[in-house]
Amino acid sequence: MSTSNLRLDVVEIEVPEGYNVIIGRAHFIKTVEDLYEALATSCPSARFGIAFCEASQKRLIRHDGNDEELEARAVEACRRIAAGHVFVVYIKNAWPINVLNAIKHVQEVVAIDAATANPLKVIVADLGEQRALLGVADGFKPLGVEEEEDVRERIEFLRKIGYKRG
Repeated sequence: MSTSNLRLDVVEIEVPEGYNVIIGRAHFIKTVEDLYEALATSCPSARFGIAFCEASQKRLIRHDGNDEELEARAVEACRRIAAGHVFVVYIKNAWPINVLNAIKHVQEVVAIDAATANPLKVIVADLGEQRALLGVADGFKPLGVEEEEDVRERIEFLRKIGYKRG
């Protein structure tokens, strides 16, 4: 295949204030149901929407969730990414850290590419009938290296929100 049949697209993924998005790749039609169960049981307070780009058969965007708005956002993100076997999860009332291990243990999940509340762009290769998720741009470039005061702030913050003891 010549590179003249290849186009790179950058797809901006909207992440509204108070929401997080998780993007990954999976491989089977039951991905949506299994992700639903993983999210519902790992963090019952979480509100979420899931969408999954089926790569064969009917090639539909499969979707589920416990919040209609988040489900619609996930479907729209999948529609814009349009790469086979990609899934998108929008969550609120939870953090990715609360659900990532459960998602990683879903049998169909192949990889997690992003779990963030930061501005997010997805790099997609368009090959005509096929599209591939190549990577993500999560947040912004670093501005420097942390110094002693930054370390103290990080340590204090993690204890303030209860993620570390002491």
